[in-house]
Amino acid sequence: MTEIVAAVEARCPDGRGQPAALVALCAEWLPVTGAGLALMTADGPAGTVAVSDGPAGELEELQFSLGEGPCVDASRTGRPVLQPDVARTAPGRWPAFAGGAHAAGLRAVFAFPLRVGAIRVGVLDLYRDTVGVLSPEELTDALAFADAATLIVLGLPAGDGGEHGPRDPVAVLDDRAEVHQATGVVSVDAGVTLEEALMLLRARAYAEHRPIRDLARDVLRGVVHFRTKDDDR
Repeated sequence: MTEIVAAVEARCPDGRGQPAALVALCAEWLPVTGAGLALMTADGPAGTVAVSDGPAGELEELQFSLGEGPCVDASRTGRPVLQPDVARTAPGRWPAFAGGAHAAGLRAVFAFPLRVGAIRVGVLDLYRDTVGVLSPEELTDALAFADAATLIVLGLPAGDGGEHGPRDPVAVLDDRAEVHQATGVVSVDAGVTLEEALMLLRARAYAEHRPIRDLARDVLRGVVHFRTKDDDR
């Protein structure tokens, strides 16, 4: 873990861009195609911090839009979720996620929770475009990357000298403010709880094959409405 953090700091001596450097190192040092780093809350994914490439970005967006997938389960359970053959195992576990993952070229996904005690911090997602397990040595290296990712997300100084001081807060690439605002609008329009409103948004986004953020923008613009049962009648 110390070696990983040192390599990240060597690439980003001013502290900026460290999450991006970390996911790039994952793709270089581990037997994976790419990686994504996401913030998590008790309600699920809260924002994407960094991705190594397009498919990794699709992986993070897919899991947020659907509210299911390896990332969500890893954060909820606090344990790594290892899926060496997504096409074989994902349909039964995450029906909605499976089709999107296959379309994005994700053949194996490995999700590692980032936690401090019981506090959820985020998840490090690794993927590759071929099936296959991680060997014990590779799994150990992936866990070390997860530990390094936790330090970077928290903005803690690395090493024992403390001379670098705290890092700048992590910049989330795609905040979810519009989705949360739209959830509130749907809650009022449909007369349901916030949790149910988010489920309605996700279900409609999935049915219409569109990112949930696009649907949320239409809700906020008044283009899309979720009526109450009485209004429907």
